[in-house]
Amino acid sequence: MSGNLEEADKLVQKYKDLFGKDNFYLEIQHHPGQREQILVNEEMKKLSQKHDVGMIVTNDVHYLHPEDAEAQDILVCLQIKKKLADQNRMSLTDFDLSFRPPDKMIQDLKDFPGVIENTKKIADRCNVEIELGKISLPYFELPNKETADSYLLKICEEGLKDRYPEITQEIKDRLKYELDVIQQTGYASYFLIVQDFINWAKSQGIIVGPGRGSAAGSIVSYLINVTDVDPIKYGLIFERFLNPERVSMPDIDIDFADIRRSEIIRYVENKYGKDHVSQIITFGTMAARAAIRDVGRVLDLPYNYCDKIAKMIPMFSTLDEALKSTAELKEAYDNDNDAQILIDFAKKLEGVARHHSMHACGVLISKNPLDETVPLQYTSSSDQTIISQYSLHPIEDLGLLKMDFLGLKNLTILENVIVIINKIHGEEIKLEDIDLKDKKSLKLFQKGQTTGVFQLESSGMKKNLRQLKPTEFEDIIAMVALYRPGPMQFIPDFINGKHGRREIVYDDPRLEPILENTYGIAVYQEQIMEIAKQLAGFSYAEADVLRKAVGKKIKTLLDEQEGKLIKGMINNGISERVAKKIWKSIEPFASYGFNKAHATCYALIAFQTAYFKANYPTEFMAALLTADQNDIEKVALKIRECKNMGIEVLAPNINKSFSTFTVLAEDLKKGSKRIRFGLNAIKNVGSNIVKEIIKERKENGDFKSMEDLLSRIQNRDLNKKSLESLIKAGAMLEFGDTNIFLKNIDKLLEFNRAQKKESASKQSNIFAGLGIAKPKIKLDPYPSVNLREKLAWEKEMLGLYISDHPFKEFQKKLSNKIQAIIDLLENPIEKEVIIGGVISNIQKVLTKKGDPMLFIRFEDSTGALELIIFPKILKKFQSLLYPDNTLIIEGKLNFKDGQAKILVENVLSIEDAEFTKAKPLDTPLVINVPSTLNKQKINLLKELFCKFPGNSPVYFNVISNEGEKKIKTNSHVRICDKLQSSINEIIDIV
Repeated sequence: MSGNLEEADKLVQKYKDLFGKDNFYLEIQHHPGQREQILVNEEMKKLSQKHDVGMIVTNDVHYLHPEDAEAQDILVCLQIKKKLADQNRMSLTDFDLSFRPPDKMIQDLKDFPGVIENTKKIADRCNVEIELGKISLPYFELPNKETADSYLLKICEEGLKDRYPEITQEIKDRLKYELDVIQQTGYASYFLIVQDFINWAKSQGIIVGPGRGSAAGSIVSYLINVTDVDPIKYGLIFERFLNPERVSMPDIDIDFADIRRSEIIRYVENKYGKDHVSQIITFGTMAARAAIRDVGRVLDLPYNYCDKIAKMIPMFSTLDEALKSTAELKEAYDNDNDAQILIDFAKKLEGVARHHSMHACGVLISKNPLDETVPLQYTSSSDQTIISQYSLHPIEDLGLLKMDFLGLKNLTILENVIVIINKIHGEEIKLEDIDLKDKKSLKLFQKGQTTGVFQLESSGMKKNLRQLKPTEFEDIIAMVALYRPGPMQFIPDFINGKHGRREIVYDDPRLEPILENTYGIAVYQEQIMEIAKQLAGFSYAEADVLRKAVGKKIKTLLDEQEGKLIKGMINNGISERVAKKIWKSIEPFASYGFNKAHATCYALIAFQTAYFKANYPTEFMAALLTADQNDIEKVALKIRECKNMGIEVLAPNINKSFSTFTVLAEDLKKGSKRIRFGLNAIKNVGSNIVKEIIKERKENGDFKSMEDLLSRIQNRDLNKKSLESLIKAGAMLEFGDTNIFLKNIDKLLEFNRAQKKESASKQSNIFAGLGIAKPKIKLDPYPSVNLREKLAWEKEMLGLYISDHPFKEFQKKLSNKIQAIIDLLENPIEKEVIIGGVISNIQKVLTKKGDPMLFIRFEDSTGALELIIFPKILKKFQSLLYPDNTLIIEGKLNFKDGQAKILVENVLSIEDAEFTKAKPLDTPLVINVPSTLNKQKINLLKELFCKFPGNSPVYFNVISNEGEKKIKTNSHVRICDKLQSSINEIIDIV
């Protein structure tokens, strides 16, 4: 193209000599509309004739059909962030980049004889065969004279001594059976590879999860430390993990403390070679709604219009399905030209890979160097991490080892709290030593105080735990399995079964030992497998086939398994009627059956987090806050929980705060539970400047004044944004007035620059050493701002109010007229409510009709919840609904999806005269009490009620084996946190 034909001539001769005449060809393409391509083709033809070198034709294919060119152009616009109408942008519409049929190519290239034949010659010489399904595990170095099977046996035998005080025959038989299956399937190396990096991680103090998924059903996994769950103790089944009748690669997913996951990957790279380990690519595809919004943006259609069309599409539905099922969308498509164009283009792009990235947890470990096994690439131009170009499923099809190294924040919390406890108390706690019968932990579950407890944090789960009142670890396992869409409907039956309020009937006595732990309800997949084995004579391997058939709902497979199961039960002495009844109870199980091995692993992490919260509350909450410090919403939630627990969280302080949330150890030893806010959690304050502040403070003592700080901290990250944020967050209060510092921010920065300049010149101040005071900054005077303004700054920088709350004053004045948010959250009953508070966040969305509505985060001094403002209410009260406004809200409390929300019916300003005349609230206080409650406790309760006079009548809900009975007392109280906790303490006294 540059016209350097002489250089091109030399290059052709060079490559012909290098590769040989029959191995070197000149390439042409057919783009008749492109003058440059025509010139290139002609010059290639001359070079071919001159050097006696063959020519071939290629076709740059970007889409299948010519009519897809415009859709491809839209995709290009998406990638380069342009609109279709933009001028001077990249476009390929001048080229036909479709997949052209052979006869068309032959016709188009009739003036270039031989090119089609030459192209076919090269195609015939390409013969790539990729063998699928053959397992290829990396080489695991074994001790002398050991095979993979013998070495696995050896470490299992060592594990027996550590795991079991008494090695029973059942344990020996289970181990022998599993090892025999592993030997038959050839997976001993797999287990050795996995246990190696897990045990290495544990030796480095990295917290590793107890396991995940069906791997916890293997005693081999338990003995080699891959899982910490004893499969025999919890009735877990090996065939659920590795079925000898349906052999497939085992799949062990491992959770690690998230901030240390990279250390394990580095270890694996060092062990097997960096050229044998990579992370794996994943592709983001365009779903229906996203395709509509993206195409609309490129076509420059209004956002509100595209959003409205997108919301007509049901979640997880394709565009074709939505056009058939949604009349509103079909009407728009038929009658609106823009909608038709938008949807037609979106249909072409739906499912197309829009971008690639690195898979969140998948790691590939290969036997041979990666470049001999899979194609590789960098993650992106800015991230030089090497990843495989094959995604997860092709990796598995090739028989390569893919491990999921999952980072779990909750394990980091456990790791940090163990370190904090060791530092403060000198205690070394091991997770495996935690008593799963710990009374404090069980009481925490019984009270539903599970904020921060893994898997059990939602308000719906808390409500269920309060009703269930777990008394053993098995109850926690069941709740992990049941609290999901589908099985959630069985939670009331489960709770009533536990408390004897429901008669449990078994269709066959052999069902009782299988279902007694879940009070007659089949909750776990393992229970179905056990039913098939005990009642129908299935082997566990056959029972696992039944489990998969039920799960996949394939009719032919189901029919086959139904006949086999019923026949087996009849042969085992069960009547045909009962056998069919049992099958009918198993069949719908697919919609909710859960893997008990997985539930047990997650319940174990839940119990471990609950143990620390119950026994080391301040240390645990400090670790929890640190883990969430980059998420302002979560920090706010956890600080409210600290308040409920009687833990004081102090505002950040330049001389007392560290990078993370820190327990005040000396205060704790004196019985005062306090945590200091971490500097890293302040908005706009980077980790570099925080490290510098703490380092300087450790080396040269506390900062005495603002001048002292600005003289000693000369890091470039101490800039206007970071200094302003530290001041607004209240970290500099001991040095002077916040508003004066903010108004003089430029003078402060100028002083800091002057100090840097002086240090850089390496010249001492001429007054140094003469006892003359260091220079002071002359600040312009300004009046102090009011408390509300200071709190607004605090909220801006920390995401919440720490030192005080703007609604606290109103909360006291209106205590007999409004309900505290914390009381609503702890008593989740759908009812009419009146609350007061401050708007902390507003999210505006459009309904299907295109009308605006709001989701508002609303908080008082006790808690926060979500307000839903529908269009009609928004139109009426729009002038009052803005951030930081203080309001009174009337509405209906709703607990859809387990989260507290208020459907707003009325909005009043805090000064509203009508509201001040409103009738005092008379919401009843209902207390659940056992029928066995003694007279002493009743008298204690009466004395307590006298200390909290108010307008709410008190009822006792007396619970007995016969049911529940509500009794009204003569007492009236003011409902509040302290009253509730005092009531619970009296009722719980043994």
